[in-house]
Amino acid sequence: MAASGAGGAGVVDVKGVFERIKARDPDQTEFLQTVHEVLFSLEPLFEKYPKLQATFERLAEPERVMQFRVPWLADDGSIVVNRGFRVQFNQAIGPYKGGLRFHPSVNLSIIKFLGFEQIFKNSLTTLALGGGKGGSDFNPKGKSDAEVMRFCQSFMTELSRHIGPDRDVPAGDIGVGGREIGYMYGQYKRLTAQFQGVLTGKGAEYGGSLLRPEATGYGAVYFAREMFAAKGETLEGKVALVSGSGNVAQFAVEKLLHCGAKPITLSDSGGYIVDPEGITEEKIKWVMELKNVRRGRISEYPAQFPSATYHAGKRPWAEKCDLAFPCATQNEVEKADAEALVAAGCKAVVEGANMPTDMEGFEVLTAAGVAFGPAKAANAGGVAVSGLEMAQNSQRQKWTAETVDEALQGIMRSIYTACADAAREVGREGDLATGANVAGFLKVANAMIAQGCV
Repeated sequence: MAASGAGGAGVVDVKGVFERIKARDPDQTEFLQTVHEVLFSLEPLFEKYPKLQATFERLAEPERVMQFRVPWLADDGSIVVNRGFRVQFNQAIGPYKGGLRFHPSVNLSIIKFLGFEQIFKNSLTTLALGGGKGGSDFNPKGKSDAEVMRFCQSFMTELSRHIGPDRDVPAGDIGVGGREIGYMYGQYKRLTAQFQGVLTGKGAEYGGSLLRPEATGYGAVYFAREMFAAKGETLEGKVALVSGSGNVAQFAVEKLLHCGAKPITLSDSGGYIVDPEGITEEKIKWVMELKNVRRGRISEYPAQFPSATYHAGKRPWAEKCDLAFPCATQNEVEKADAEALVAAGCKAVVEGANMPTDMEGFEVLTAAGVAFGPAKAANAGGVAVSGLEMAQNSQRQKWTAETVDEALQGIMRSIYTACADAAREVGREGDLATGANVAGFLKVANAMIAQGCV
């Protein structure tokens, strides 16, 4: 775990570093939350290499931030204006890489939080990927296909100025699936007259990778498998809680079933369902049709499968379980939720969403000895397969699903090993959250130091 150019005397003052970062953006709550979490976990590393503090402070300032107006025409003839964002955070180890999120909650703080996390996640994948993120406060829900297309075309008209296959390669995130990627890619080609691997998550028929939709959910389960294997256990027979019912949650359930586990919950913004008999392959296929085609609500599940009950306005974390996969959104596991998980017998929390556990929740879980798989490691499967899609685009090749899945499993195994080894080397054995931050940061920091004052 070498830190090139990082030796020498210096005072370790993470509080001072944080206060200086906070002074620049005091109102960016989500961004400051993730900076605080990463920074303070790196204190053992800074004790060994004090000069790395300055590198972290430089890393916390994005290389480039774009905010732009996105005007589009609604079906009723009115002109609607949304905000668009792209934060190109760090390009030290490869082109900027990170998803686009379309959701009413999107603002600069959220995009910076996601982009900052993406730096470490991409570093951990072992691929040459920098960190970035983007999106808009546009809400695709309730919009016609024509409205979504007009918005995506307007959004890409501006975004196209800032991206490229060797510069910045966006992907999907919340609110951005295959439909949205397709519309944006079509507009990019229209504007540039170039067929390039400038977006990932594309349809398989026009340059997308097999298993890209499955990758984040599958990868989280593969990471959980490594966590249990380290203790001499498997996922066979384990009862799992899964939140969310979108792409990540759906494929986490599917892979849990492949591993012999028993997933029993799913949720959306209205509440959650619990199915004591387990969510089977037949049931998850029905959920995929409900959410992806009919765009319905998870509250419809019990009418189709009477073994389940629906709990409006609640999260699933009080149900008895062996492990939990928060796969919905940020800060969905707060202190009370973490206490409920501990009381429910949960042995491991594996983050499928981005920063779904807040600091108080994390402290409750770790104090109780619950194993914790942090998002930047556990949900890196999506960006890992995005990186593999970029490789296939560059080669003008299409790999088989088996080849992609084998590569994904190898990457998730490498990520787990890197996290576990880094935690051990800074005296925090078993602390995968610290290990993920240390391993991800060191690779980027060494590249930044080598490249000088840029």
